Amino acid sequence: MNNHHSAAKQITLTTGMFDILKEQIRKRKVSPKNESQLMIELKNAKQVHRKDLPPNIVDVYKEVIVREINSGDSFTYLFVPPNLARQKHGTISILSEIGLALLGHSVDSIIEWDTPSGEKAYRIESVRDL
Repeated sequence: MNNHHSAAKQITLTTGMFDILKEQIRKRKVSPKNESQLMIELKNAKQVHRKDLPPNIVDVYKEVIVREINSGDSFTYLFVPPNLARQKHGTISILSEIGLALLGHSVDSIIEWDTPSGEKAYRIESVRDL
């Protein structure tokens, strides 16, 4: 019973984002390890209408500040729909790897994610509307 995935945090998603996340998994857009993590999160996800989404939840059109736990480095992401993501504006697609990792999580959540440079853990410091 030493499986830390059994205590998966419940994520909160709008119904639309729930369907999109499911589609991303079906298309194998993430690594197998991240895929199994997302599958567990989806299975336990709470679905709400957009107007009922709490303000501290990572979603599209949000500015999210995260801290990488090991390094202490802080990163700010401006999440937008894929068709609006522009490097020159500093915006990033909610369907990017980091977007998928953080989607539906709330402020103070710690997310472990498999990256090309190894497993990283991030803590969500703040979420606000763009």
